[in-house]
Amino acid sequence: MQVRGLLLLLALILVAAAAEAGKNKKEKTKKDGSKCEDWHWGPCVPNSKDCGLGYREGTCKDESKKLKCKIPCNWKKKFGADCKYKFESWGGCSAQTGLKTRSGILKKALYNAQCEETVYVTKPCSSKIKSKSKGQ
Repeated sequence: MQVRGLLLLLALILVAAAAEAGKNKKEKTKKDGSKCEDWHWGPCVPNSKDCGLGYREGTCKDESKKLKCKIPCNWKKKFGADCKYKFESWGGCSAQTGLKTRSGILKKALYNAQCEETVYVTKPCSSKIKSKSKGQ
């Protein structure tokens, strides 16, 4: 009987220790302990040139902090790296301007970025003529 009681007591101690360790782990994973919820974030500023690793600054009341960020080197500078758009297919080539056009609708604005709802992009028409001679 004493062995059972000892094993039961040991099991309870292990369970209590595991629960305490789990609680400490959760406390460590808290971001920074800030109770502020209304953060305002600036744009991602690259460390060098106009793309790559950088940082963004955030403010909330009297607090401020910096987060690491990354601007892809193929981003559309006109729209900003924090504005994500869903684009339709390219339109036909305009003979007058020699340009193709397509529009994009705002899908997501990251970090409260000020983004346009609809954007339009153009690119030069291809000078190559694609032939459909395969299989004929």
